[in-house]
Amino acid sequence: MTSNLLLEPLERDEKLNAIIKLAIMAVGGQGGGALTSWIESLARAQGYDCQATSVAGVAQRTGATIYYIEMAEKSDATPIFSLAPAQGDVDILIAAEMMEAGRAIMRGFVTPDRTTLIASTHRALAVSEKMVPGDGIAASDEVSAAAEIAADRAIKLDLNQVAIENGSVISSALFGALAASGALPFPKSAFEQSIRASGKGVDASLRAFRAAYEIIHSDTPHRNEPTGKKPISELVLRGPEKPLKDARGLMARVEQLPAAVRPMAQRGLRKVIEFQDTAYGSEYLGYLDRVLALDQGDSGYILSLEAAKYIANAMAYDDIIRVADLKTRAKRFARIRSEMAAVDRPVYLTDFFHPRAEEIAGLLPARLGARIEERPVWMARIERWFGGSRRLQTHRLGPFLALYVLGGLRFYRRLTLRHRYEQAHLLKWLDQCCETAPVDYDLAVVFVRCRRLVKGYSDTHTRSLSKFDQVLEGAQVLR
Repeated sequence: MTSNLLLEPLERDEKLNAIIKLAIMAVGGQGGGALTSWIESLARAQGYDCQATSVAGVAQRTGATIYYIEMAEKSDATPIFSLAPAQGDVDILIAAEMMEAGRAIMRGFVTPDRTTLIASTHRALAVSEKMVPGDGIAASDEVSAAAEIAADRAIKLDLNQVAIENGSVISSALFGALAASGALPFPKSAFEQSIRASGKGVDASLRAFRAAYEIIHSDTPHRNEPTGKKPISELVLRGPEKPLKDARGLMARVEQLPAAVRPMAQRGLRKVIEFQDTAYGSEYLGYLDRVLALDQGDSGYILSLEAAKYIANAMAYDDIIRVADLKTRAKRFARIRSEMAAVDRPVYLTDFFHPRAEEIAGLLPARLGARIEERPVWMARIERWFGGSRRLQTHRLGPFLALYVLGGLRFYRRLTLRHRYEQAHLLKWLDQCCETAPVDYDLAVVFVRCRRLVKGYSDTHTRSLSKFDQVLEGAQVLR
């Protein structure tokens, strides 16, 4: 005679419910370790047993570090804590970036029956996103929608921007969001005391903590746009009187453009003038007028709008002169001092360079540079003389002056081999777009947008330019 065994689900042990389980998914440099230390210190100060562990990710944004914390009120029995989070068994999930929230959802750490999700909505792009030609950025909206479904409660806002506005890093804003969520049974003052006890960056951390706390606790919206970006109408032209007069004349020409194109053309013109000079800006408007002559506006001037953006990007390419100019600007040093909170203290700055023979040849006069590029022996010599890693301590006078002089060669740029290459490439692309527009308007728009394939500097620029050329050659079949 046999008997049937009936398997019934066991009820969850109430003792396990007393353990609060918190996971933090962060990227290197976001202060995940500091946040973990604050939470651990907070729990112990409030009479809780606590254990914190971490699993390191990979550098260069190919993976995240997972910090895991378990805590329980002190009792006669010694609690046994887990070393890593388990699917469906996390009470609080803190994501220091939107895609980390998505990864947490995919791994089952966020569940609708118990998990409070606190996520910053900003993006720190992964290497896989940067490697994609064109726009490889994953859609954050889908992750945000999934968070509303997957979590018991979802708190989402740009905590990175909150931290920046208060001169701190995102860990302190995340800590403020955690306090405001009420997911931990501790008062706000205990959270603040945990920051003070750390003794590092206390004032800035408390400012960001309180700002995030107030935004979430009062349920007030927070803008996601950087505050430093002014509307076009508020931007002011500055410079010597003669170039300034010429620039105003060019801006007056922009005012005559169709309303749909005008804002982008204003941005593009400013970028091109800042890169070179007003004569270069006049060339930019000439190229744009060429496209506008083919655009009747039936499709909302999409072709001209895209051309205004990508022609400016093509004309304001990154060469050695541009890089040196950007690295020696006063506002760069002011920004670094502000970020390092060292306004009145010495700052030691090292800039890294890795010049290639092609870049050195590109800096030479066009005819001379072309002759050298045709001779492998000379290219090998230049690589041997100038190639390899270079570290310039730009807080010192000598290296700074070298970059400053190099950045001041803007007047000479039009004579270089690199400029000849960039101009030839620009005209070839623009000719193809203009030849296609009367026949197939939509295809011409696609050709213009393909310019976004070109990105980066040095060998990255060379590879992206090669992909762009392949697209243009293949596009001939579609015409």
